[in-house]
Amino acid sequence: QVQLLESGGGLVQAGGSLRLSCTASGRTFYIMGWFRQAPRKERVFVATSNWNGIMQTYADSVKGRFTISRDSTRNTAYLQMNGLKPEDTAVYYCAAGHLSSLNSTDYTHWGRGTQVTVFS
Repeated sequence: QVQLLESGGGLVQAGGSLRLSCTASGRTFYIMGWFRQAPRKERVFVATSNWNGIMQTYADSVKGRFTISRDSTRNTAYLQMNGLKPEDTAVYYCAAGHLSSLNSTDYTHWGRGTQVTVFS
């Protein structure tokens, strides 16, 4: 059974940092990435990376603050989040698939999400 398991969410003060992890079990994926969904808003793209980290894409809202990375030996994707802002508060979802896309419907597998809350 293929699963994506996220961890690393939490409560942090504005300006702080968190690192999210997403470990895939059951298979490997060419593309792994992150989306987020704030209360009463749609799920939106955050970042993606191909298997070796060479091809990375970021949402404009997180460029320069967030970094996505992959560890193929652990079948894990990470999202290092620095300079966090209250508007980064959301449930963060790991996504995986074959295509690097800003569209959530292009991803075949999803984690259950991890809550990130940033307070000022």
